[in-house]
Amino acid sequence: MLHLTIVAVGKIKEDYLRQGIAEYQKRLTAYVKLKIVEVSDSPLGRDPAWAQQEEGKRISAVLKPRSFVAVLDPRGRKLTSEGFAQWLAARESGGKEVYLVIGGASGLAPEVKTQADDQLSFSDLTFPHQLFRLLLLEQIYRGYKILRGEPYHL
Repeated sequence: MLHLTIVAVGKIKEDYLRQGIAEYQKRLTAYVKLKIVEVSDSPLGRDPAWAQQEEGKRISAVLKPRSFVAVLDPRGRKLTSEGFAQWLAARESGGKEVYLVIGGASGLAPEVKTQADDQLSFSDLTFPHQLFRLLLLEQIYRGYKILRGEPYHL
C-alpha cells in the first residue's frame, strides 16, 4: 500500500471544504496510507517572495530524505486522469514514501521545486490552494478507482 503524505500550506477555513476533504480521506483508506501535513502560511504583506521563502523552509523541514517528492505547480506536466492513475501505480511500485506538495497563496519556493522529483499540473487554470487540496484528493481517489477497474471514473 502506498504511503502518501500531502504537504499543504495553510489550514482549511471553510466547513464545506473540510467536509469534502474528510469524505475523500475516508474513501481513500482502502487504497493508500494517507497523511495530510499542514504547514503554517506566511502573511503576504508587502513581500510575497519572503512569504514564499518562509513557507518553503517549513515545507522542506517536513520532507524525508530518500522519499519521492512531487510538487503541484501550474507549470508542471499535465496528465489525464488515466495518466495520473498510472503515475500513482508507478509510485506504489517504487516503494518510496510519496510527498505531494501544495504551495500557498504566494506559490512554491524555487528551492522546494528544485528538490522535487516531479512537478505536476492539473490545469492551466489557477485554483485556490485550499480548494486544490480537495481536488487533489478526489483525483487520487479517481486514480485508484481507475487502477482497480471499479466504477466511478466514467
